[in-house]
Amino acid sequence: MSEIWLITGATSGFGRLVARRALDRGAHVIAVGRRAELLGQLAAGTPAGSRITPVVLDVTAPDAQSTLSAAIETAGGLDVLVNNAGYGLFGAVEQINDAEARTAFETNVLANLTVLRAALPALRASRGRIVQMSSMNGQYAWASSGLYSAVKGAVELFTEALAAELEPTGVRVTLIEPGVYGTGFQTSLHVIMPDEVYAPTVGKFLSDFSQLPPSAFGNPEEVADAIVSVVTMDEPPLRLPVGKDAVDAIRASLRSRLAELEKWAPTEAVTA
Repeated sequence: MSEIWLITGATSGFGRLVARRALDRGAHVIAVGRRAELLGQLAAGTPAGSRITPVVLDVTAPDAQSTLSAAIETAGGLDVLVNNAGYGLFGAVEQINDAEARTAFETNVLANLTVLRAALPALRASRGRIVQMSSMNGQYAWASSGLYSAVKGAVELFTEALAAELEPTGVRVTLIEPGVYGTGFQTSLHVIMPDEVYAPTVGKFLSDFSQLPPSAFGNPEEVADAIVSVVTMDEPPLRLPVGKDAVDAIRASLRSRLAELEKWAPTEAVTA
């Protein structure tokens, strides 16, 4: 019997690439996305021996959990979840309003939890695999990434707890932390341009980023390959940075935090 995969955000970027790889492996893919025409294009290329179930759904919708649960039940279970749907929001922390921040948390955090609640009963039954799409921004923040780093950081921490909670069940969980890749994500970002107060920090970063050459963006196929690789491992890592920029930046951030901890950690009081 073929594996059953559920992939959110399957219409573009990493989600679409992973869906293609799963189909090439002969899997039954429950492909979730908001745009019916793009799901139709994905379904049109289904190779012989595999199967795709397109689910047109906004994962923030009130009925998302019941819709996904029904799709999993109809498919006959679930072996792999790729929790990939996301929303990019960049700008100065002060200048991102409540509505924008709420959308970021609803899409990246609350909807992620909704998908997990729908999928976990079937994944426990199959001792399946969970891939949570994070980012190198889930490990640290820079000027303009505050809210995006916050939502990815939330995903990182509740996923760390989830992995520990699921360990006795045989379900294995991995966070994928890509660097900068050419997926088209950059063109769909929600960017709040800064005023003069934040021009030297947020404005400079956004300007510099917009001028990066194509060579600065990694090949997204690398991330798709990494996702397929971890779901086949007997003991996959909890966190997997992908891309030299992600590895280098996360390493530098962890070293900086450790150095600060050692410098400022409380020491034993000296008594006379």
